[in-house]
Amino acid sequence: MTSSGTTRQRLRDLKALEGPFDPVDFSAVGDSPQALFLDWLDGAIAAGLAEPHAMTLSTVDAEGHPDARMLILKNVDDRGWHFAISAASPKGRQIEANPAVALTFYWQRLGRQVRIRGRAVALDAAECAQDFLARSVDARANVLLERQSAPLDAASEVVSAIAEAKARIAAAPDKVAQVWRAYAVMPEVVEFWQGATDRLHNRLVFRRNEADANWDKELLWP
Repeated sequence: MTSSGTTRQRLRDLKALEGPFDPVDFSAVGDSPQALFLDWLDGAIAAGLAEPHAMTLSTVDAEGHPDARMLILKNVDDRGWHFAISAASPKGRQIEANPAVALTFYWQRLGRQVRIRGRAVALDAAECAQDFLARSVDARANVLLERQSAPLDAASEVVSAIAEAKARIAAAPDKVAQVWRAYAVMPEVVEFWQGATDRLHNRLVFRRNEADANWDKELLWP
């Protein structure tokens, strides 16, 4: 086992924020955080970044302890940033009890991060079904088990349970898991962060104005 001193030095020696990064002009940004996000997402896709739609979803449990995990972004529209999960999962139960959530995107090669804080709003049954049926058979079978994060006695149990779930799908291809939920995160605060090698990062934050539902924008110190 390495000592803490050695680990500290190994971490110190690792490179971070190695550019060069493209400059950003926040003065030309429009009035919608969604529009700027989609522009940055398009840039990440065009740059060939792996899984540019991956994001961290953060929730809070009943004791106020935070949880975070990686998910895939499903859509962005005027309602917010979309994702889908099982209501039977820990994160599903946490959102049901407290819909306050945060999303984080990080595109390392571009030196860009986006942080979104808001409220997860459940979408209607039709959108939930549409998302579920667009998933692969393997992914649908996993949801139909309704056992995510439950204790597992033996790996062999998974194999037989998945086989049974796939048989149910084969018999009823349009079957939708009742626990499947699609959400849109209605944003309250959205921050865009463009990293810089000299650490003079560029930051722009959008805050929803509750009085008129429009957005207030301001630059932040690095």
